Amino acid sequence: MEVSISKDRSGVRRSSKTLRARSVLAACVFALPLAACAVGDGGAQSASAGSTVIQVHSTLKPNPEFAHYPQYTGTLGKRAIVMRLGKKTDPDDPGGLHGEYQFIDTGEVILIAGDRTGQTLEAEESDDGTRIVGNWVGTFAADGSFSGDRMEVDDSNPQPFELKPVTAGAAAPSVASPAAKGGQAVNGVGNVVTGE
Repeated sequence: MEVSISKDRSGVRRSSKTLRARSVLAACVFALPLAACAVGDGGAQSASAGSTVIQVHSTLKPNPEFAHYPQYTGTLGKRAIVMRLGKKTDPDDPGGLHGEYQFIDTGEVILIAGDRTGQTLEAEESDDGTRIVGNWVGTFAADGSFSGDRMEVDDSNPQPFELKPVTAGAAAPSVASPAAKGGQAVNGVGNVVTGE
């Protein structure tokens, strides 16, 4: 596979694969049911993860369509998360994955979408359904677990993640209720931009 490097509008260097993942996330985000992407009036929160701070600004609510996807539990930095991640149904994107993850302690929801090529996962995340705020690069193991790093949109501040599949019949950890209340539905925009 040939990978070309270019700069996006913010001047950040991106490979063609990263740019394609961005369009995959945009398609995932904007195809979600409006009620499942309600945005509340919550403010920014931060929590320690490793030696640096992960800024969380999400006020998204869990998407009921992702509830049946395979679940994974583990950590992102030092914070516990549960992820629901499944294959996209688009025949033009056979390696495409999408879903969401939640922080166990706050219930905040982050959307994630990308590609699995062999054992490699490359994905991007959005905390508001309109802009990319992070990148994930990891590797799947034979037992279905996967690990790697989550980075800021400019590939800085790497945070390790380690996730294991929740076995059939086992319950995922309890997640705090998201703080989002009321708000405005995310109904799509014409342009997805990188985080500031």
